[in-house]
Amino acid sequence: MIWTAVLCGFLLDCLLGDPEKMPHPVIWMGKAISRLEKWLRRHLPQTPKGERTGGRILAFTLPVGTLLISGGLCWLFWWIHPLLGLALQILWCWQALAMRCLAKESRNVYRCLKTEGLEAGRNAVARIVGRDTAQLSEQGVIKAAVETVAENFSDGVLAPLLYMLIGGAPLALAYKAINTMDSMVGYKNDKYLHFGRAAAKLDDAANYIPSRIAALLWIVSSPLAGGNLKNALKIWRRDRRSHASPNSAQTESACAGSLGIQLAGPASYFGKRLEKPYIGDAVREIEPEDILRTNRIMIAASVVGVILGLVIHTAIVFSLFGLHWIL
Repeated sequence: MIWTAVLCGFLLDCLLGDPEKMPHPVIWMGKAISRLEKWLRRHLPQTPKGERTGGRILAFTLPVGTLLISGGLCWLFWWIHPLLGLALQILWCWQALAMRCLAKESRNVYRCLKTEGLEAGRNAVARIVGRDTAQLSEQGVIKAAVETVAENFSDGVLAPLLYMLIGGAPLALAYKAINTMDSMVGYKNDKYLHFGRAAAKLDDAANYIPSRIAALLWIVSSPLAGGNLKNALKIWRRDRRSHASPNSAQTESACAGSLGIQLAGPASYFGKRLEKPYIGDAVREIEPEDILRTNRIMIAASVVGVILGLVIHTAIVFSLFGLHWIL
């Protein structure tokens, strides 16, 4: 059932993306995070220790609760009828993936830059990045879009895919809960320095292996979409640790190498400038078409990842259960 749910979910994401009017689990997760954060801040001491305790409670409650609720519903639907259980798994596998949405939003940045100008490009990229965009140059806008596609290939495509292959839709949704939590509270600012620490560390742990698999997939898939495999491997080996996060530079370095451009560097967040190291070599100037090139590599790597994942999953299942039936 997992094999079918993953493949169908991936195909639905390719065809339909994320329809705006369809209720999405991440929205419910966001509401749960906001309400639980307010409750914890109201009932725990407003001290660094109290905030860290509240953050740990949140970091435990949300993913475990998501896993139990979604797993229980999948079991209930399957108990009513196996096809109903499969349909729910397909729906949630589809919603856990974000390949088409990533491609759509980044292409919108490209379109705005090309047809409406810099200000429209800044507004478009502000929809998909966390940094300040009001003062970005055209190259800054392009760089932000490219980095977002590269980084989110890991946590928006490869990581959910890996977790759903291991534990079906419930485990993929538990991962999405961790990722959503980090995006909401995992900041090192005055408000979340202590409260968001547990969420940030949990997200780092959940993405540690997926981010490295994602980088390798990006590298081997680069030639399929016009990228440079040799340079992607070179820059990944050199710059994969050039980030405060243990995971973010993995796919960003592979992307920079495959395109022969320089990414990262200083950026502004919430009005504060952060000095971040550069990733990659400026072999050439970055240009709007790099957004489209990044999308092509991301799509190629996603397809390769699905095929390899399903083949490995099938081989493991057969090795565990197939010999039993043969013997």
